[in-house]
Order: sequence, then structure tokens, then C-alpha cells
Amino acid sequence: MLRFGTVSWEIDTIQHHGLDRRHGIAVAPVEFASNEAAKVALQARAVDLIVTDWPWVARQRGEGGAFSFVPYSKAVGTLMVRRGSDIKTAADLKGRRIGVVGGPLDKSWLVLRAYTQKDFGIDLAADSEPVFGAPPLLNEELTRGRIDAVLTYWHYAARLEAAGARPLLAVADMIRKLGIAHDAPMLGYAFREEWGADQSKLVESFVAASREAKALLAESKDEWARLAPQIGSDDPAVLSALQAGFRAGIPDQWAQAERQAAMELYAILVAIGGEKLVGQAMSVDPKTFWPLTY
Repeated sequence: MLRFGTVSWEIDTIQHHGLDRRHGIAVAPVEFASNEAAKVALQARAVDLIVTDWPWVARQRGEGGAFSFVPYSKAVGTLMVRRGSDIKTAADLKGRRIGVVGGPLDKSWLVLRAYTQKDFGIDLAADSEPVFGAPPLLNEELTRGRIDAVLTYWHYAARLEAAGARPLLAVADMIRKLGIAHDAPMLGYAFREEWGADQSKLVESFVAASREAKALLAESKDEWARLAPQIGSDDPAVLSALQAGFRAGIPDQWAQAERQAAMELYAILVAIGGEKLVGQAMSVDPKTFWPLTY
């Protein structure tokens, strides 16, 4: 996991309250400098689980890598604008400078492009000026007025909102506007299918501990005060915004309807991201999603 990522808050909560031991397991976090390093570690069997998105798992399966996925969060990103901005809808992004966390194949960016193509007939890749970069830099660029909007991770959006910026549209809302009726949690715990089959009880126990930690973080302000040193802020407005964003991202359920929604979203991503995004996996292998329902 990343030392300062949102996953570290959940893992810390599991360990602090002994939720892993309660379920008969021991969580041993391994820190990495980047998401790519974590993926390499999983592929090298150096770790058992990582947090990543299920399109990556689907691509790996399409290329012979037998990995599976259980949901971690449906919170992905939010499109933010400055307070007082004249941008009222996504249609107003035409001709504007838009900060985008990651690169041209970032899933949130592809979802935004698909949504504006569908509803407004514009492709923001051509009809705006995307500025790709890291979240802290893009937050600063928006604050200084050097970009008109930023599509960023939910926890960076929460910090912007606490500082007075305005959320224009969440990625989850864009997905619904694309006609997908059920939640399709983008982020989750990925692991080797073979390991999951051998350790199925461990997977179930870990998911149970994870969901208990989520419930604590959703309800308790004290938990966020305890995590403030990790978060890097003890500002009550920031902590409150982060708690609200975390709570909104907790998957309510994970069953066939949500799996089908993910497959529908994948088809949209394939249409706009193509082979550069998905490699040979032009459709989702159903085994991408571990057979666990709640």
C-alpha cells in the first residue's frame, strides 16, 4: 500500500482496533512508493493483496494473469472548480484548461470524456486543454487560477472543498449519467486467483475486517482525529470533508447487479480507451470478480 494513501487509514484502523485478530488473521502492511510498484510486487508474489482498479485486473486476465478482485471503494474522483467559477455544467469545460490526475488513460478522465460526448457532443481530449499531473500540484494550480477545473482523487477534492472550491460533478454521477443504474466500485483488493482459492476463509475474514473498519470510519469523528498525523491535517473542516467522502465511497452491496454494472462500464472504457487501456481484454472475464456477495 502507499504510505499516505487512503488505504493506509483503513489498514491502520483494522490494526488499531484488532479487527484482523478478531477475525483470526494478521494484517501485515507493506509500503510502496507508487501504485505501479505495488502491482509489480503482487505479480512477483511478494505480497498477497494490493488495492487497484478492476480494469487492471481484467486486463491482466486477458493477458494470462489469473487475478481476482473484491471491492474496496466506489469513491474515485470528483471534478472541482474554483468558488465563483462561471463553469456550471460539464458543457462549460469546452475550451478550458482542465487538470487531470494521472495521464490520458486515467479511468476518471475517460469516463468524463465519454459523458461529455454522450450528453453534449464534445470530446474534451480535443475540445479542451487537459493538463496532466500529480494531485498536489494540480490542487495548487486550481487555487492559483492557472487551470479552470481539476479532475482529481476524492480525498484531494475533499481538501479543495474544505478550502472553498466547489464540486461540479463526481465520477460516480458521470457513470450514472452514462446509463449505468447500479454502483460499480472501481477500486478494490486484488489478489492471485490461486491464492484466493487456497485461502478463501482468509479472504472472507479480511473483507469482514475491512467492512468493520469502514463502519468505524464512517461514524466516528474520533477515528479521524486519531488519524490526523497520517492525514497531514488536524483542520476540522478537512477531517470532516474526508470523513464525508470516505463514507460516500463505502460500497453498499456487491452482487450480480453491481458486477453487471462494472461490465457495462468496461464496454464504455474499451470504446474510448481502446487497446492502449485494456490490451487484449476487450471484454471482462467474469472471474475478474471474486465470488463474494454482500
